[in-house]
Amino acid sequence: MIHDLIAAERRELAGLLDDLPSSGWHSPTLCAGWRVAEVVAHMTMPFRFSGGRFVWELVKSGGRFNVMADRVARREAAELSREALVASLRDNADHRWRPPGGGAAAALSHDVIHGLDITTALRLDRRVPLDRLEIIFAAMKPQQIQYFGTDLTGVALRADDLDWSYGAGTPLIGAAQDLLLVLCNRRLPAGRLRGEASARFT
Repeated sequence: MIHDLIAAERRELAGLLDDLPSSGWHSPTLCAGWRVAEVVAHMTMPFRFSGGRFVWELVKSGGRFNVMADRVARREAAELSREALVASLRDNADHRWRPPGGGAAAALSHDVIHGLDITTALRLDRRVPLDRLEIIFAAMKPQQIQYFGTDLTGVALRADDLDWSYGAGTPLIGAAQDLLLVLCNRRLPAGRLRGEASARFT
């Protein structure tokens, strides 16, 4: 079931990237410092890297994953063409890669979040199917939110298109996919969230 959702997510995003104007490929995303090119390079990195190569790249970055991910994404975005990166996403739709320590739901989360990093920043009208978001929210653990460094003190997230909420305090209301980005410590474009706390996250 989840494998089919992952494959659909990758194919849909690849189709969207095919239709993106050339200027959009170099546009900034919600991932700080990354353009669309770097985000897609990062998303497709697991399809090109063996376990040994991953470890070697990690060692070269002093064991710091974020440093390694940034360095590799920038390098591969410069070395690989747009066509090659989009083809890698599409051709590996059924790839069974899983994040270290995570399962299929974590792989789905990885693809959905980074897809939203692109589409939300570019203000593209794409809605992630709610069944995918339900799986991601159900599998998300508090330590994952802590990893992103998101400060939700005194804030209650309330989705207006899904029966989902998180936390307690001042309501922050929006689409489930936008609140997922809030959990991941992304800053959203103005007007996508409602409630007294919205200014903290835009």
